[in-house]
Amino acid sequence: MSQDIESIQVLIVGSGPAGYTAAIYAARAGLKPVLYTGGQPGGQLTITTDVENYPGYPEGVMGPQMMEDFRKQAERFGTDVRYGLVTEVDFSQRPHKVIVDDQKTIHADTVLISTGASAKWLGLESETRLNGKGVSACAVCDGFFFRGQDVAIVGAGDTACEEASYLSNICNKVYMIVRRDEMRASQIMQKRVMNNPKIEILWNTETEEILGDEEVTGARLRNNQTGETIELNVTGFFVAIGHQPNTDIFKSYIDMDESGYIITQPGSTRTNIEGVFACGDAQDHIYRQAVTAAGTGCMAALDAERYLAEKELV
Repeated sequence: MSQDIESIQVLIVGSGPAGYTAAIYAARAGLKPVLYTGGQPGGQLTITTDVENYPGYPEGVMGPQMMEDFRKQAERFGTDVRYGLVTEVDFSQRPHKVIVDDQKTIHADTVLISTGASAKWLGLESETRLNGKGVSACAVCDGFFFRGQDVAIVGAGDTACEEASYLSNICNKVYMIVRRDEMRASQIMQKRVMNNPKIEILWNTETEEILGDEEVTGARLRNNQTGETIELNVTGFFVAIGHQPNTDIFKSYIDMDESGYIITQPGSTRTNIEGVFACGDAQDHIYRQAVTAAGTGCMAALDAERYLAEKELV
């Protein structure tokens, strides 16, 4: 391993809306932030097509273009954006030690974690091929494109119920695909979908294939009990079986909930480790929107700036 050690004030790990917003604020404060993009530069939005719910884009914007705009703005103020993956951390002492790509060592006064979360998928080839062409993991983000149409959603938890209810306000019909004969959602959420005339729950059902060449035209389903297969005519297919925060590398040091989301102190982005802050979907399992991620990115940069000032590191 290389013995070259670089010392920096603000290290940002991850490059979605949270990371880039943190970079913009830190750079404008003269903190010379270094941002490592991680394995998916730009985060989840780079696999999203039209983004129509982010303020400031009245005509909408493609997800990859939006992240390119974020990156350019961060670089304009002096952020050092680097392509690389943080592979190891040691938060047992200060400055914090971070290893990039198993070879470069960085000593950072503050670390801003913005590694995001990844949607869990069914693992179908057609799901990957039609992602962004009718397949989505975010009803709030993409439901608007299917107004007045028939759609399907897979999942049985509170999030799936919330998204099915949301879609029922926009779409003509919502098929809810549930693998077992019961849901794991809270009783109040179950009651809400069961009593909704626009939602039809398909129990004991799994998805065999999402149909369509250039865009979703339907889904082939199989009943687990009878073996019977049916085809749904739907134009949208939503997957709501959970998200996995990209936080495994920090587990030895950072307090997390049972799902791996980083726990931050109420009203702040501070973690249990001094000088380490978390923002975006890595610590938000409720909202998971680009605009809320950007908001916490701003918070993390301001928290880091105050911390550096308190420790007289600036």
